[in-house]
Amino acid sequence: MSIFTLQSHSFSPVLANVHSYASELFAKDSVLGFFTNSVLVALVVLSLVLWFARKATKNMTLVPHKAQNFFEFIVEFLYGQVEGIVGPKQAKLAFPLLGTLFIYILVSNWFGLLPGVGTIGWGESTGLLSIKAAHDPLLRPPTADLNATIGLSVSAFLVWLFLTIKEVGVWGFIVHTFGPKGGLKGLMGIAVGLVFLFVGAIEIVSIIIRPVTLSIRLFGNIFAGENVLHTMSDLMANTGPVGSFLGSIALPLPFYFMELLVGLLQAIVFTLLCSVYIQLSTTHDDHGHEEEHH
Repeated sequence: MSIFTLQSHSFSPVLANVHSYASELFAKDSVLGFFTNSVLVALVVLSLVLWFARKATKNMTLVPHKAQNFFEFIVEFLYGQVEGIVGPKQAKLAFPLLGTLFIYILVSNWFGLLPGVGTIGWGESTGLLSIKAAHDPLLRPPTADLNATIGLSVSAFLVWLFLTIKEVGVWGFIVHTFGPKGGLKGLMGIAVGLVFLFVGAIEIVSIIIRPVTLSIRLFGNIFAGENVLHTMSDLMANTGPVGSFLGSIALPLPFYFMELLVGLLQAIVFTLLCSVYIQLSTTHDDHGHEEEHH
């Protein structure tokens, strides 16, 4: 067994030696058995975000320095986007979560594109400081680990639930979900009520599976990007040392730019969907009251 650079001499067009699960860095039965390569990178990303936030806000001045200016630009831009979706009232409560989610997911996605992430680790030795394939990489982007994306999705779901109950209450949520709309009475009102009761049951199911869809969408796109990069880097693995080396650099290069865009889009999509969920459950009744007054 050896550690360091990956030099693959075999090519799998399906998975390209990339596992869909995280690898433990310590024995499973030890106290640190939970500490995987994705947990390691998650802590690194969290440390980087906290360090920069601390650096930008430690000595704030009226004439901002570069770090403060960049940090204020990010926060103001994100706050404006969130406020435009959920409204001024909910933005004050939801932005700490939504802004943090966007920044953390974006940095995690782009961190996975750094050289060595996913390609330095343990595997079958083929020579000095080289292995056939990094089956157990030392570093793995957290958003390529389903456990991490589920954690992010559940956190967003719990905050959504808190904001919804805080805004409309338990009974208001039940009425909003199952209550008939339109103000019809008589037999038609009963029929419409039964329809909305069925629609409400479907809505509850869709709410329950939101964390699943959010987590799988983020995980699937980042994991797929990992496979694309590994596959392209292995296409010329059997063309000799020089061809293999050049191919591992030149062929994946265009896809790195694509993955930069995918990483940004996935952070936007995740945050946008969470914002829309909050908006739908906290402002819908206001529209309903407006219609009743008209």
